[in-house]
Amino acid sequence: MSGYLDDLFGLTGRVALVTGGSSGIGYGIAEALGRAGAAVVIVARRHDELAQAVQRLRSHGVRAASISADLGDRAGVDRVCGQAATFYGDVDILVNDAANNIRRPMDELTVDDYEQTMAVNITAPYLLGQHFGPHMAQRGWGRIINIGSQQSISAFGDSGAYGVSKAAITGLTRSQAEAWSRHGVCVNTLIPGFVLTPLTEPAQAVPGRVEALAARSMTGRNGVPADFAGIAVLLASEAGVYVTGQAICVDGGFSVH
Repeated sequence: MSGYLDDLFGLTGRVALVTGGSSGIGYGIAEALGRAGAAVVIVARRHDELAQAVQRLRSHGVRAASISADLGDRAGVDRVCGQAATFYGDVDILVNDAANNIRRPMDELTVDDYEQTMAVNITAPYLLGQHFGPHMAQRGWGRIINIGSQQSISAFGDSGAYGVSKAAITGLTRSQAEAWSRHGVCVNTLIPGFVLTPLTEPAQAVPGRVEALAARSMTGRNGVPADFAGIAVLLASEAGVYVTGQAICVDGGFSVH
C-alpha cells in the first residue's frame, strides 16, 4: 500500500517554490510539500523569519532554501525568477501564497493602498506564472496553486481592494489552466475560511471576532495552516492530475453556512 501511495502522492524529485512561505498557510503548505518529498524554496521579505522557517523545514528532513524579496517590487519578483532554480533545479510546483491585507472601509482606501494590494496579491502571481508556467509546459509537467480568500467568492468585512485582488486570483487560475493544462500543468485556487495566521491578527484582535467566525463554520472552529497540508499534496502530486481550473474551498463549510 505504501508504494501505491508514494506513487500517487509522493513528490520526490520535484521542486516547489512557495511565496509567503515563512509563516501561516504558506509555511504549512511548504512543510507538507517538503515532507512529501519535494525540495522547497520559500520566499518572504524578512530574513529572520525566513531563516527560522528554513530551520524548521530542515528539522523535518526537508531540503529547503529561501529568497528574501518584496513581491510588491518588480525587482523582487525578478530576483525570485532568477534565483529560484539555482538551488535544486527547475521549479515544478509554484504556490502563490504571499499577500497583503489592507482592510479599511472602501471610501478610506487610498490609491497607494490599491496599488500595493494589486502589486503583491495579483501582479506578482501573474508575473511568476508567466515565468515558470511556460517552462513547466515545455517539460510537460507542472502545478500552480494560487491562494484565494472568502473574498474570491463573496464580500466579507471591508473587502475593498483586497477583495478585488482575491476575486482576480480565481480568474488568473482559470486563464493559466486554459493556457497550460493541455501541456501537463494543473492550476487551481485554494479558498480558505478564517484561518489563524499572522495575516489575520488584526481581525483576531477584535473582541469576540474569533469566536463568532468559528461559530459560523460548520466544523465549529477556525482554520489553522495544517488544514492545507493534505489538499496541497493532492493538487501538487500525480493524484491531482485531472483537477485543474478549480476554486476549492478549504474552509470547514464556512462559505456554505
